[in-house]
Amino acid sequence: MERTAIRRRLMWQVATVTGVRRETETARTIELEVPDWPGHVAGQHLDVRLTAPDGYRASRSYSIASAWTASHSSTIELTVEQVPRGEVSPYLVDVLNVGDPLEIRGPVGGWFVWKPEQDGPVQLIGGGSGVVPLRAMLRAHASAGSTTPFRLLYSVRRPESVIYVSDLKELASSDDVDVRLVYTRDAPAGEPRVGRIDADVISEHAFKPGDGATTYVCGPTPFVETVADLLVAAGHDPARVRTERFGPTGGP
Repeated sequence: MERTAIRRRLMWQVATVTGVRRETETARTIELEVPDWPGHVAGQHLDVRLTAPDGYRASRSYSIASAWTASHSSTIELTVEQVPRGEVSPYLVDVLNVGDPLEIRGPVGGWFVWKPEQDGPVQLIGGGSGVVPLRAMLRAHASAGSTTPFRLLYSVRRPESVIYVSDLKELASSDDVDVRLVYTRDAPAGEPRVGRIDADVISEHAFKPGDGATTYVCGPTPFVETVADLLVAAGHDPARVRTERFGPTGGP
C-alpha cells in the first residue's frame, strides 16, 4: 500500500480548476479538484506542468496553500505569484480559468512540514510569497484545534502586497496565534517602522532561543539566508531552523 501511494505521488495526473481568487495584483489562489488525492502535510508542495501546442513542456514547483482535511479530501489550493518573464506563472495567474485542466504531481517534501503532534511552539517567518506554505501550517493548526503557540513574521513590500489579508486577520484572532507584518518599502498610516527583518525585529517579536520553538523560514534565497543567519546569531538552535527557498524572484 505504501509503495502504491509513493508511486502515485510520482505520477502526473490531471486536476480540474474549481475556483480562482485574486490575492494581490500579481498573486492568485487556484482551487483544484484532484481525483484520488492521497492527502498532504502542511508545508508540502507539488509540481505543475504545462504543455504547449508544439509539445514543449515546462514545469514548476508550488507550495500547497491549504491544509488537508477529511471533509475536503480531494480539494487543494495553490497560491501563485507571477514571475516577470516566467514560463508558467503568468499562465496560472492570468489565463487559467474555472473548468480548465491542470497537470500536477505530488505531494512532495517531508522536511519543511508541520504536524499537529509536534512538540513545542512554532515560529513562522515568510518573505513575499514565502507565506504560502506558512499559511497552510496556520490552517492546519486551526483545523486541528491545536493550542500550540504560533507566531508569524511576514515581510512584505507594502500593504497592497500582503497575500491572504482577510485570512491572516481571521487566523490571528486565535489566542494561540500572533501575526506581525514587517513592511520594507511603504507602510500603512500609523505603522512606526519601515525596514527589513533584522536582529531587533527577531529579538522583539520571535520566540526566544530558550523557548524550544521550531522555526520555519520561507522566501527568496537572500531573504532566507539572512534570516537564518540572524536566528543562529541570536542563539537559536540551527537544528530547529527549517528553511525553504524560492527561485530568484527578488527580495520582499
